[in-house]
Parts: sequence; structure tokens; C-alpha cells
Amino acid sequence: MPETANPTTDFDKKAAWRALWALVIGFFMILLDTTIVSTAMPSIMASLDADISGILWVNSAYLLTFAVPLLVTGRLGDRFGPRNIYLIGMAIFSLASLWCGLSDSLGSLIAARAVQGLGASMISPQAMTMITRLFPYQHRGAAMGLWGAVAGIASLIGPIAGGLLVDSVGWEWIFFINLPIAVLSLVMVFKFVPRLEPQAHSFDWIGVALSAVAMFCLVFGIQEGDSTGWEPFIGPVSSWHLIIAGVLLLAVFVWWQGKTKSEPLVPLRLFLVRNFSLSNVAIAFMGLTIATISLPMVFFLQNVRGLSPTESALMISPMAVVGIFIAPRLGKMVNKLSPRILAVPGFLLFGGATVVYAYMMHADIALWTLLIPSAVQGVGSAMIWPSLSLAATRDLTPRDAGAGSGIYNTTRQIGSVLGSALIAVMMDSRVQAQIEKASSKDPATLMEATSVGLGQALLLPGFAAVAAVIVVAFLSPGKKS
Repeated sequence: MPETANPTTDFDKKAAWRALWALVIGFFMILLDTTIVSTAMPSIMASLDADISGILWVNSAYLLTFAVPLLVTGRLGDRFGPRNIYLIGMAIFSLASLWCGLSDSLGSLIAARAVQGLGASMISPQAMTMITRLFPYQHRGAAMGLWGAVAGIASLIGPIAGGLLVDSVGWEWIFFINLPIAVLSLVMVFKFVPRLEPQAHSFDWIGVALSAVAMFCLVFGIQEGDSTGWEPFIGPVSSWHLIIAGVLLLAVFVWWQGKTKSEPLVPLRLFLVRNFSLSNVAIAFMGLTIATISLPMVFFLQNVRGLSPTESALMISPMAVVGIFIAPRLGKMVNKLSPRILAVPGFLLFGGATVVYAYMMHADIALWTLLIPSAVQGVGSAMIWPSLSLAATRDLTPRDAGAGSGIYNTTRQIGSVLGSALIAVMMDSRVQAQIEKASSKDPATLMEATSVGLGQALLLPGFAAVAAVIVVAFLSPGKKS
């Protein structure tokens, strides 16, 4: 493939796959960073003397700065070239990873994670844009299958690597590990990823401001609400004030997108495409699920059952192992099937297994039995990712590729951000409720109450995934282009 390529008129299969392999290294690093941090949460919490609400801002700050800029970073890639924006994002992410590892306070770590999220927001939409523009429809399913397999590998390696690093050299190294991966990604992208023809776009800065402030108000309001007992409108600015302001600002944002004379940040016409709209709703549910599923499990396995970070990571690894083997095979099939053929059973399996896992979380449960629902989650996950990605992007034109992938990634991250905020509330409130209900200070009773409370928190992602079944049931076969 030439240095400056127009893949709509020419398709070099070998060059496209070399470019894809270069891109998945960055994608792998972003997912690795997310999963590796979850395993280290209890250790970071103890090291930096933080409570649950504070420590979850380590994830929420990252997810928030990841989600908000995605709408504009997708357009930046169209205007200045996805390769260039990808490389800048990788440099920012790498430097922020170094900052994370050197942080000696919770505030410093949260700030560094926020900068990390900004770098990730520049990387993520460019990768999907380049897949859409480099691969014609008939080859895109296999590319999405590799994407799903890499997600599975990162989901496996992340927790285990996190456990090993925390147990051996300390939690700081879960961030330092990003540096060699980033160097490899930069070299590979320079060498194998072509410069694609830019697409001229204007920028809706009012839309950027409205969406950013709205998301911050929603996330901060939800996550901090539990610390005030959700008392209505206490003080000059309460959680309820922020949540209501966030909802109103989102409504204004949508109105502005339809009203603006310049090119909108979110072209509402894209939502007239049935599969694009439904895929965005479904991926929001999936984003919420993925962001919330591991924390109750990790706290149960480490704090209740006394497992080390490495042992707890191995306990949740069947989900990733199964996904690694299934995703590439499904990728070869996905463009031949209606997306709902895989997405409906995928969400049923993933959500159902999560609900079962939630009800199995008791202090005296035989640990080996928890491996079964984890494996079923892997089957469901491998069916969901490629089917939704292909359904969302299959009808996008090259001009809309950046906007569409930006919206899709933003929707997923909005689900993740809200999930990260909500799981803090769920874990804290349900554990406290079960401890009060137990009305006993006996250690065994307290452990059982904590287990049941964490299990009830896990119902949040479980029911979210089951609810997504209703959405994906309406996906259509779509156009084959």
C-alpha cells in the first residue's frame, strides 16, 4: 500500500493486514491498562490511603477524559490524518503512564490518569477509522475478529500481569509496563500504517463544551452522591444539582447538534441508519458492563477470600481465555450473518452468566465453581464485540468514518464512565446494607454480608447486559457493500 493511500479504489490485502497488526498493539495497550489497573485497585487503595469512592476516581478520571474528547478526536483524524493523531495520542499516553508510575499521592495519580485518558481518546477512534477505510466490507469481518481476539488477550494478560507485578515489584509497574509497548507501537505505525487521504471537516466547539460539562456533571454527581447519602439538594451544589444539570446540558447538546449551521459534532443523520443507532445503544450497555464487572469480583476474591492479586486474576481468566480462541473464528463468520444472530445469544450468555456469578458470591463458595460462569462470559463477549462493531460501521462512507467511529467509541465510553460511577455507589451501599442487616460483629458473619453485598453490586452489569438483548434483537442484516 502506498504511503498516501485511497483504499476505496485500491485494496492491498497484505499491506492492510500489516497496518492492522501495527494498530492493534496500541489497542492492546489501552485495554491492558484498563484491566491491569482493576486488579491493582486494592493495593493502590492501601498504599495511597484512599477509600472506595476516592480510589474509583482513578478509573473514572481516565474514562471521563477518554470519553469526552472522542467526538472531536475522530474528526481531528479525518482532518489531519488518522495516522498523525494516533502517533500524537500514543506519545501523550506514554508520558502519562510514566507520570502514573511516579505518583506518590492519590491526587497526582488521578491527574496522571486523566492525561492518560486524553491520549487514549486520540488513539481509539483512529484505529477503527483506519479499519473502516483500509478494509472493504467483505474483508472487514476478519479484521474485527482479530480486534476481538486482541481484546480477549488483553483481558487475560492484564489481570494476571497486574497480579504478578503488584505481588513482586509494586503497583507502580502496572503503568511502567506501558512504555516498551508504546515504543513498539510507534515503530510499527511509522513503518506499516499509510497516510490516508484527509477529509475536510469543521469543528463544533460549542458542542464540545456542552458535552464535556454535561458528562462531568453526570459522573461527578453520581459518584459523589453516595458520600452525602443522596440527600436532596443539601448545600449550594449537591449531587442532585449536578445530575440534573448534566441531563439538561445533554438535552441542550442534542438540540444544538440539530440546530448548528456548521458541521455538527454528532451528525444526527447517522442515527437514521437503524443498525448504527441500535449498535450505539447496545455498546453503551456493553461499556457499562465491562467497566463494572471486575471490581466486585476482585474485591470479593482478594478482600473476602484472601487471594493474592495474581490468584484473583487467574480466577477471572477463563472469560479471556475462551474469548481468545472463539473471537477469530467468529470474525470469519460475522460478515456472512445478520448481526443479531451473534449479538442476541452473546448478550444472553454474558448477562446471564454474570447474574449467576452474582448469586454465587458467598464467603464459603467453592472457588472452582466460579470458573464456570467466567468461561460462559467469555463465549458471550466473543460473540458481542465483532457483531456490534461490524453492524455499526458497515454502512458508513469514508467521509463519515471518523464521525461514526468517534460516536461509537464515545457511546461505549459514556457507558463505561457511568458504570464506573454507579458501581462505586452500588458496592458501598449494598455492602453497608448487608452489614447493617447482619447486625453482628462476628468476622464470619461480616465476611458473608460483604460477599452478598458485592454480589448484589455485580447484578448491575448482569442486568445491563441482559437488557441489551432487547436492543440487538432489532438489528437488521443491513447492506452488504
